[in-house]
Amino acid sequence: MSRLVSAVRLDLLQQYRYGIYFAAGVVTLLWIALLYSLPEAVDEFAVTFIVFTDLSAVGYVFIAGMVLFEKGEKTLFALLATPLRFREYLASKLATLTVLAVVMALAVIAGGYGFGFNPALLVLGVLFTSLISLLVGFIFVAPFDSISEYLIPGQLPTMVLVAPLLHFYGILPSPIFYLIPTQGSLLLLGGAFGITQLSAWLVAYAVLYQLFWVAGLALLARRVFVRYIAAGRG
Repeated sequence: MSRLVSAVRLDLLQQYRYGIYFAAGVVTLLWIALLYSLPEAVDEFAVTFIVFTDLSAVGYVFIAGMVLFEKGEKTLFALLATPLRFREYLASKLATLTVLAVVMALAVIAGGYGFGFNPALLVLGVLFTSLISLLVGFIFVAPFDSISEYLIPGQLPTMVLVAPLLHFYGILPSPIFYLIPTQGSLLLLGGAFGITQLSAWLVAYAVLYQLFWVAGLALLARRVFVRYIAAGRG
């Protein structure tokens, strides 16, 4: 536990140094201003889109930046010589950046939309979207050493993660989107704003299916870390 606490403190310090909190604050204020200016008729759909595509998934960009900075400064390789275990290293990043996503989402919704939403469903939707985005972001950035190398291939996973929007907005309705884990998050967020009528089995699908993916992605993240980071420290 002490190692995890130390990892969290280090991540919080690094996130401050890298300007992540400043960027998060600017993004939050911009979204509040935009939502506040929208007519009420489109608010629920607009806020769901914003929370799903940007606020919940903001960690996808942040974790990529952190890993690349840590590689460039050699701090990531230095951590390999400490007693810190990979699960503690990863858990710290998932926890700190997911809390940041939840805070940003709640601030934007409270400031630009109001309090007419289900907080439990909202937090669950943001939580799972953030965890999956962070894990996918970590997995895809691990093989790269610079922003320029990562920039274009790093966009490909986001296209898959946001694909359930086609089903959600009726553009391309198909049950195949239920194979994508973020479909569950989108259902929870839609339920939070009263857009989607959630049955018990839909909530169970959204939670259990995404838990399965989080566990699987965490295992894959460890393999990627060993192959592309730990093995290349020399």
